[in-house]
Amino acid sequence: MSRIRISSKYLIPLSFFLTIIIGAILLMLPAASATGEATGPLTALFTSTTSVCVTGLVVVDTYAHWSLFGQFIILILVQIGGLGVVAVGSMIMLVGKRKFNLGSRTLLNDALNVEKNRGLLTFLTRIFKGTFFVEGIGAVLYAIDFVPRLGFSKGIWSAVFQSVSAFCNAGMDVVGPNSMIDFHYNGLLMTVTMVLIILGGLGFVVWFDLIDSIKNAIKNRLSFYKMLKRLTIHSKVVLLMTGFLLVLGTIGIFISEYSNPDTIGEMSLAGKLSNSLFQSVTFRTAGFASVPQDMLTESSCFIGYILMFIGGSPIGTAGGIKTVTFFLVMMNVTSYIKGRNENLVFNKSVSTELMRKAAAIVFVSMITVFIMTFALMGLEGVNLTDALYEIVSALATVGLSRGLTPLLGRAGRIIIIISMYLGRIGPISMALFFIKGNGMDNRVRHSEGKFYVG
Repeated sequence: MSRIRISSKYLIPLSFFLTIIIGAILLMLPAASATGEATGPLTALFTSTTSVCVTGLVVVDTYAHWSLFGQFIILILVQIGGLGVVAVGSMIMLVGKRKFNLGSRTLLNDALNVEKNRGLLTFLTRIFKGTFFVEGIGAVLYAIDFVPRLGFSKGIWSAVFQSVSAFCNAGMDVVGPNSMIDFHYNGLLMTVTMVLIILGGLGFVVWFDLIDSIKNAIKNRLSFYKMLKRLTIHSKVVLLMTGFLLVLGTIGIFISEYSNPDTIGEMSLAGKLSNSLFQSVTFRTAGFASVPQDMLTESSCFIGYILMFIGGSPIGTAGGIKTVTFFLVMMNVTSYIKGRNENLVFNKSVSTELMRKAAAIVFVSMITVFIMTFALMGLEGVNLTDALYEIVSALATVGLSRGLTPLLGRAGRIIIIISMYLGRIGPISMALFFIKGNGMDNRVRHSEGKFYVG
């Protein structure tokens, strides 16, 4: 009997879907709830989806509704979702010393979105070691505050949960109902959270490039400038865009919320700056909130739409269309305006295929935002600001909410579930999923048609 072979463009979305279903079944168990009663299917499905998709939107309080067993299931789902279902499965195979055939390596390549076969398993191992190391350090730092505040066992558990959630950009916690709002003045907790979010959002490729460059600079006594110059083009673009978006977001939020008494208006200057920075960081697909999101001004929401839509960087735990994608699309526009025949980034050309891929990601993502926002407004009667905020947050796997999600009916929650799922499998996976044929049409060349644009 011949074996059924499933393409990775179907298998990767399917792996996330099956993980979500398994998680929902476990969360429906009476043991998973704090009251010992079975949780409804839709609530369990929503929670499983937001965990696997590392989004953070919730319809019930994580700290209150779920038992320790339920919270543990959520934590595992967040970790699996942050690293990727295929990556976790591959790591289990590697630990179990099972052989990787060509199909398994191709699938892992596609799941990690990398273009190399050589050293792939070593790269995978470095990802897991780096993840657990950073999450461990984060848990220790969180415990410094949480243990005296919550007691030893509760403090340790909250520290571990918060660290994994922050690094995976999930935005869920088990400390209380107000996310980071009650700790907006706490420098330690705010700083640790921001650092974990940024590290998770930078992407593992940038991590390892920086580490290797620093080691090389120390060994050869290179200056800081020469060390940066030796980074790969990808790392340079990621670091440049990350810094630019964080600074721009911080300034925009600081100005927009400066006099808003419901957010940062009553804070000191240092508090206003730190919370503006935190909001800028968390907009990049993290989901933790240090100020009430439903009290943000319209201009801050607009900044949020942009930052959430762009998201983090490739091959990391963040969502969104990704910084590099946005950068390439902007470079393509700039090159056309300047009349250049090729797209140059740091004096290196970018392939036409990569530019087409970036454009496809942006286009598919924008269309999905429009459709889902329209559906939410039509079925739930939600205003544009709140509907767009919730949909972009779900599709970019951010998890920030203006208090709308818990109030949604069955139809609205299903729309958010679908949005979170589509956002997690990625825009390019959405596009590839609908590709038909095997590219044979590319062999045929047709005469050019005449069109008028602009």
